[in-house]
Amino acid sequence: MFRHALIFWISVTLAVIGLVTGVMNYGLGSLSFLIFPLLLIGVLFYAYRIAPGRSPRGGGSKVKVKPSQKTMAKVAGLRKTQTPASGKRKTYPFQVIEGSKGKNDEQLPKYH
Repeated sequence: MFRHALIFWISVTLAVIGLVTGVMNYGLGSLSFLIFPLLLIGVLFYAYRIAPGRSPRGGGSKVKVKPSQKTMAKVAGLRKTQTPASGKRKTYPFQVIEGSKGKNDEQLPKYH
């Protein structure tokens, strides 16, 4: 975090030094080079503001879809069948299948 802040502030300092020396050497005419970057930043900011997926009115409110009664019945049924497993083991539909190679400690890699 400190490293990123240091890089940021060094960049800002160098930019300010460059602006000051440019104004001192070439006068206010040197600021004409800033028109294109500022215009580019403005266009990118405008494009970000009207990005797809946002409301064109700028409200940002999305329409909520009310679930059907059938869906709500399914969800309620699932909630009723689920019981809290306090202290009980949960059963999984998985099963360990033993391999045909067998277990031999001599064949295991020594670096594991």
